Amino acid sequence: QLQASGGGLVQAGGSLRLSCAASGRTFSRYRLAWFRQAPGTEREFVAYIDRGSASTDYKESGRFTISRDNAKSTMYLSINNLQLEDTAVYYCAASETIISSSRRRQSAYAYWGQGTLVTVSS
Repeated sequence: QLQASGGGLVQAGGSLRLSCAASGRTFSRYRLAWFRQAPGTEREFVAYIDRGSASTDYKESGRFTISRDNAKSTMYLSINNLQLEDTAVYYCAASETIISSSRRRQSAYAYWGQGTLVTVSS
């Protein structure tokens, strides 16, 4: 089970760190990702991190940083210089086995958190 948190109302240009806490004892076996869904749009890939944090992937480089703490069974997404277009519900996702070429696809992930809303104001 995944539980996303950390969303809220933030002014443009600000920063935020989202968390995704997992229950269970096998967190380190999972490949993890963040997706987001803005109003009226489809859910889109934001960032990915593999089991040992050696490999990451981003939709947009520079403003987003994905990380994980396997000892705490928690994944994070830091977002800097927030833009109005970052307003969305952010979802965390996990899967044990992912083909590298599929890691940006929703269908690659078996487990999903409930989402946390990030609202960026001007």
